[in-house]
Amino acid sequence: MPPKAKFTKEEIISAAFDIVKRDGMDVLTARSLAEELGSSPRPIFTVFDTMEEVQTEVLAAARSLYSQYQERGLDEKNPFKGSGMGYLKFATEQPKLFQLMFMKETESVPTIDAVLSDIEGHYGEIVKAVIDTYGFTRETAEAVYLHAWIYTHGIASLIATNFCKFTEEETSRMLDEVVGSVIKTFRTEGRI
Repeated sequence: MPPKAKFTKEEIISAAFDIVKRDGMDVLTARSLAEELGSSPRPIFTVFDTMEEVQTEVLAAARSLYSQYQERGLDEKNPFKGSGMGYLKFATEQPKLFQLMFMKETESVPTIDAVLSDIEGHYGEIVKAVIDTYGFTRETAEAVYLHAWIYTHGIASLIATNFCKFTEEETSRMLDEVVGSVIKTFRTEGRI
């Protein structure tokens, strides 16, 4: 008969998630998790076979939390801008999770066209928000989103690594300026 689990799966994931939010995924080990739980590592492995399984669950929890930021942003008056502000707020409030999700080296390098749909669980909703807000074709909306995301990701990366600090008002203005500039350029080029 297998030993009775001292901790539930949820308790272990919650403790692991707390470690990663505070210190990053690199710090999550069986030993650090056991310490967070106030136990030895053995009870972890009555629920999980490997630490990779724990890491997978933590990443899923990070994606779920990020999704909440995006959903709140998409509920804003301007959902496209709200989405960008949600991205920046996630980087500000959850820098280690932002780094985990959006600043890690990947094994295969996708094309820029595939990046957003691969990493962004709300891609379709955000593109629709651009279409609804500005009346663009899908192709133009995707191009506007791509430009805005690249710029927003740069700001978010600076925030998440404590390289620069910005106020919400500053980032809001910067997003307005870059989207306005892209739209003006597309109009000048006849792409709209």
